[in-house]
Amino acid sequence: QVQLEESGGGLVQAGGSLRLSCAASRSIFSANTMDWYRQAPGKQRELVASISSGGSTNYADSAKGRFTISRDNAKNTVYLQMNSLEPEDTAVYYCHALKRGTNYWGQGTQVTVSS
Repeated sequence: QVQLEESGGGLVQAGGSLRLSCAASRSIFSANTMDWYRQAPGKQRELVASISSGGSTNYADSAKGRFTISRDNAKNTVYLQMNSLEPEDTAVYYCHALKRGTNYWGQGTQVTVSS
C-alpha cells in the first residue's frame, strides 16, 4: 500500500517553476505535519519546507521567498510550488510524514534545473 506518492518533477531551466504534489493516504495525512525534503547527489537529505495540520509553515533558508508549501485537506495532498529555480535546487524531492514515531517517505521525484 502506497502511503505517500510524489509527482510533478522534471527538467526546467533556471528561473523557471515547478509544482510538486504528494498524495497521501488519509491515515498519514490527517492531523499531521507534512514535509518536503530533498537530496542532491553526494549530499545529505535536507528539509525544505513543512506545513502543520493547521497550516503553519516553515522553510529552509534556501527556500524562503521562492518556494511555497500548501495542503489540500479534502484531497489529502500537499504541494510545493517552486519558483525562481536555480541549478542548486537540482535534487530528488521527497514527501515525508512522521506519525506515532514512524517515518513515512515517498519514492521521490527528480527535479533538474539547467543553467
